[in-house]
Amino acid sequence: MRRMLFFLGKGGVGKSTISSAVSYQLNRLGSTVLIVSLDPAHNLGDIFNMRLADERRSVVKGLDAMEIDLQGWVQRYLKKSRDEIISNYNYNLSINLDSYMNIMKYSPGTQEYATLWAIEHIYETWKDQYEYLVFDTPPTALTLQFLAMPSITRLWVRELSSMREKILSKRQTLTRLNPEASVLKGATKKEDDKVSMQLGSISDRLEKLYRLFTERSYMSLVINDDRLSLEESKRIRQELQKLQITINSVCLNKIPSVADSHPEIENHFASFPINKIASVPGGIHRTEDLSALTIDKILDHIRQQEPSA
Repeated sequence: MRRMLFFLGKGGVGKSTISSAVSYQLNRLGSTVLIVSLDPAHNLGDIFNMRLADERRSVVKGLDAMEIDLQGWVQRYLKKSRDEIISNYNYNLSINLDSYMNIMKYSPGTQEYATLWAIEHIYETWKDQYEYLVFDTPPTALTLQFLAMPSITRLWVRELSSMREKILSKRQTLTRLNPEASVLKGATKKEDDKVSMQLGSISDRLEKLYRLFTERSYMSLVINDDRLSLEESKRIRQELQKLQITINSVCLNKIPSVADSHPEIENHFASFPINKIASVPGGIHRTEDLSALTIDKILDHIRQQEPSA
């Protein structure tokens, strides 16, 4: 796999169409591509004129597509969390776990973590079968949240690991004073402690996802020539800078002509390659119509980029 490609932007700017066009034209240039919709309001099936689900379907030879069942991934995430709680705390489990899991379905962050694990699963499962994994992203808020999760949660896990080490240290002290103490039903050494092992595993997964987003992903910002789109794009740029995630290019979409100038957008994003994409007369009705979009500049830029080792 050469790259994971993410197309970001305000709802309605044409992320689904651009990500589909890039996937289709990369495939026509000889690359194998899997395009994945992460947006709960899926549009890929409409663009490719086929019914898509949580399993891959072939669009044309070398180009496959799928639409993530986000609620299904939420259920998988909660089940895995439930199993881990039972495994790690079965010696002292006094809470009503089913009620806790029902609350977790609506807790902040659950949907974002589910999206993160879906991306991880797709990468690990198909990284050796495709040159490009293309992601059509959900609305800005959810996209920024799942991109931020590895950075934020790494700090949280680091603090939890430190707290766990202190607990184990106290247990060791108590063991020396009173080996029969009832509190010592758990491990006293880090290498024997299930919770420490689990925190280490989570930390490794988050570090890998962070590196995927910062080193092996190509981020393209899709924007229209209107005030709301521009302001939201500015916010996306600022938030990604905080996360040390690089924007690689800008797609200025739905313009009357590629010859037109757009001073405010071109000045604000002067340091990025800007691919101007004119509206297709009559719209996109067939998969073949995706070849009419003027995306040569972004295709060349994507193909020239090599991921970090």
